[in-house]
Amino acid sequence: MIKPYLARESLAAFFVGVSSGFPYALIGATLTTRLAQEGIDKRTITAFALAFLVYNLKPLWAWIVDGVRLPLLGRLGQRVSWLLFSGVLVIAATANLAFVDPAASLQATIVAAVLLGVAGATYDIVIDAYRIETLQPHQLGVGAGMSQYGWRIGSAAAGALALLVAARAGWTAAYLACAVFALPAMFTALVVGEPSRRVVAAERHGLVEAWRAIVGPFREFLQRPGAALVFAFVLVHKVGDTLANLTFRLLFNDLGYSNDEIAVYDVGVGFWALLVGIFAGGIIFERWGLRRSVLLALILMAISNLSFAALAAAGHSNPGLAAAIGFENFASGYGGVVVVAYFSALCNLRYTAAQYALISAAASVIGRLLTGTTAGSLIESMGYVDFYLLTTVAALPGVFLFIFMMRRGLVEDSLGTAGQTGNAGQRASSRREDNRASP
Repeated sequence: MIKPYLARESLAAFFVGVSSGFPYALIGATLTTRLAQEGIDKRTITAFALAFLVYNLKPLWAWIVDGVRLPLLGRLGQRVSWLLFSGVLVIAATANLAFVDPAASLQATIVAAVLLGVAGATYDIVIDAYRIETLQPHQLGVGAGMSQYGWRIGSAAAGALALLVAARAGWTAAYLACAVFALPAMFTALVVGEPSRRVVAAERHGLVEAWRAIVGPFREFLQRPGAALVFAFVLVHKVGDTLANLTFRLLFNDLGYSNDEIAVYDVGVGFWALLVGIFAGGIIFERWGLRRSVLLALILMAISNLSFAALAAAGHSNPGLAAAIGFENFASGYGGVVVVAYFSALCNLRYTAAQYALISAAASVIGRLLTGTTAGSLIESMGYVDFYLLTTVAALPGVFLFIFMMRRGLVEDSLGTAGQTGNAGQRASSRREDNRASP
């Protein structure tokens, strides 16, 4: 049961996941806490969530990661060179955010957060492609679990480290210390090398062929049977979860929790609940299959928002905080395994970076947009309890749409070559795409 998690490919997925998680934490919960402690009002704080919209724009340049060879570094391989390059960008952007002062200039803070978002999104593009292409089809579930272990550990550890260092040495030192989390993915790339399943599309020349190279990944995905419904599910399945998740630190701050309390319960209880959730996700995915395991994940993620409504109603309570964070992390850990495995299997190996960038960006764009534009106002007008009840209701359309997709057989029909064993599917898909590209 443990052996698949110790495979070389699974360990690689873990270490690149660590580096993927920390930029998100620094411009999410950590920056929220920093701004709240500076006395910035809630509407302005939640508006900073718009920095996450940069992650939703990454399909615009993901094709560059797939096809543009970097000078000098390119000799190390397409994925390896881009991992090293984007890792350096993340370190530089983290240092830049470390030296801004929100109290002196909100504009400079916004620019720094967006720059870290751009660097982090680029790192995500390469990391996701590297993970999917390194894993074999039968490893996608385990690999998704290991990636979630890494992502959560990276984001939680960076968030906790930032809080602990900030309480003792200030926020500049806190952010600089967190830059070290960019290194695991870079070292993994150097040790493991290029992914075994990387597929290089046929070389193309001229403006028309270049345009086809840009739109080809999206056209291939959207021309699959039931693609519109599958894409609609990707858009709405995480609305409630995303809307709630980026406001948790506001709740903790208003309930009077200290940095040390947040660090202890978020990292301590939350970390172990996450481990259990991820492990349960791997087992249930293997025994139940994709459809039922994903449906359970959607239900659990919806219900987890209710735990924070209960915490808000109870007030400052350490057992209540532990219970809410524990259930949220269990649901997120379990859901992350099965949903990421499904989304990874949707990719065509010729366009891994571009297609997974499209899927992952679409997965949270609505929730992030609503968080940045309305969450603060909703909390101020209706209170935390009703707000979290609203986020629970917002999660239901994704549940019902997936049930409809199950009944129509669209879950299986939506799979790409990344979810297929052997090269037959890949060759057939390549022939279809070449035929579509022919004049």
